[in-house]
Amino acid sequence: MASLRIDAQPLSRCLDCSRMETTTQIETKTNAQSQLPGGWKSVRLGAVIAEAQSGFACGERDPHGVIQLRMNNVTTTGLMVWNDFLRVPVDAETVKRFRLVEGDVLFNNTNSTELVGKTALFKPNGEDVVYSNHFTRLRCKSDVLHPPFLWAWLNLQWQRRVFENLCNRWIGQSAVKWEKLAALSIPLPPLPEQKRIAAILTEQIAAVEKARKAAEAELEAARALPAAYLRAVFNSDEAKKWPRKPLGEICFGGGQYGTSVMSNAELKGVPILRMGNLFEGCLRWDNLAYIELPNDEEAKYVLSKGDILFNRTNSAELVGKTAVFDGSRRAVFASYLIRFKLLPSVADPTFLSAYINSEIGRKFIQENMARAIGQVNISASTMCRMPIPLPPLDTQRQIGDSIEKWSRSANTLSGIGSDQLTAINSVPAALLRKAFKGEL
Repeated sequence: MASLRIDAQPLSRCLDCSRMETTTQIETKTNAQSQLPGGWKSVRLGAVIAEAQSGFACGERDPHGVIQLRMNNVTTTGLMVWNDFLRVPVDAETVKRFRLVEGDVLFNNTNSTELVGKTALFKPNGEDVVYSNHFTRLRCKSDVLHPPFLWAWLNLQWQRRVFENLCNRWIGQSAVKWEKLAALSIPLPPLPEQKRIAAILTEQIAAVEKARKAAEAELEAARALPAAYLRAVFNSDEAKKWPRKPLGEICFGGGQYGTSVMSNAELKGVPILRMGNLFEGCLRWDNLAYIELPNDEEAKYVLSKGDILFNRTNSAELVGKTAVFDGSRRAVFASYLIRFKLLPSVADPTFLSAYINSEIGRKFIQENMARAIGQVNISASTMCRMPIPLPPLDTQRQIGDSIEKWSRSANTLSGIGSDQLTAINSVPAALLRKAFKGEL
């Protein structure tokens, strides 16, 4: 295996150095000590860590190399992710120096500000595993500190945003130095009590993780319902027989671009709908912006019930988002959107919007979009060439009504699923808080 030059110096140092404490620090420690459960004590983290060592950077890859854990391999709930890892070329000496063993605690020392401090407890997977310089490997003094207990406490500090306040910040990332981490005070019960608490936490958090995965699967299924229904409608044998006309032939004057007037910070004037107000085939009225226009300009861009709003530029997966204006309030639309006004005797707005949002509609958009750095675009003239299926108007309306019902049901299920997932995600923090109050 190829030899590797280590780009970042490891951090491995004696941790029992003396520190001068101010009167305020001593008083704070005394107050904290008095609030601990009986038999617990507060100690400086550095005093109970046998070794703290940062990992190493490596820009090379080797499909036959050693697994190197990186930031994305630790979740915000402190669990390991094994389905997306890198392998790097390292020599035997590097493996020996940075090999992870059972009980090692991996502290994510460098990340974005809100994610720095994620912590995982390493469990072997049957082969050698090393770690990047974005982690500090912590090894406990086994006679005083149980690794799973440390893992739980560090995750509680992350939940409390302690590391966000401790870190040094640069553009794009932040870091917590070992000296600041070592200076933190950790509450310690006797070792048998640490093991009891950690065992309960491990079991309960595993159950929470199982529930979270189930809730995520249910939420994903709910969000997939509208697309499944659209497939059933527009990919059917019946749909293949429907006559088709270009979009430009079934709307007034082709498509119209919105106003390029900038919104104001004072929320004065008329609401303006923008890219973010189109979401999963519907309009969202939150996070509205406002603009002031002369009366003749406002009349030019004011929306009417049944207008089709189409997102013409964005990232590739978001170009083509389409929704029907519901007429619930007066509003205009921004230049990144195109308005299509349909001939009411020919096409139903809900039916047409659903078709554009369907897999077949998306395929036309993807095949005809113009790509530029960072975003893509599709013009009104290109969209006017889009072939639109046109069953009888009554059939369109029946399909449109069914689509709206399916969408409402899916949105209700998604809302329930999102609320359930939010509740589940709050459980680990609550468990950790109870644990370190001595209430488990």
